[in-house]
Amino acid sequence: MQTVSHSMPELFEQLGLQSDEVSIRQFIKGHSPLPESVLLPDAPFWTPAQAAFLREGWKEDADWVELIDQLNLSLRG
Repeated sequence: MQTVSHSMPELFEQLGLQSDEVSIRQFIKGHSPLPESVLLPDAPFWTPAQAAFLREGWKEDADWVELIDQLNLSLRG
């Protein structure tokens, strides 16, 4: 089984967001802290397509799952 390694900028590109380091930091800072009671895909700042991507990434344990987990933790900060 071949594993695919993605980066946080690639995740942001996949979500249709600015993917440079400054933009990623600003996004996380601007949307933190995400309450523990809100699942990442249910956060109000996602479009329906972004939420679906995140939900499917977790559900299917996709190549993106580690980065989705990292983003989730970063937004809880």
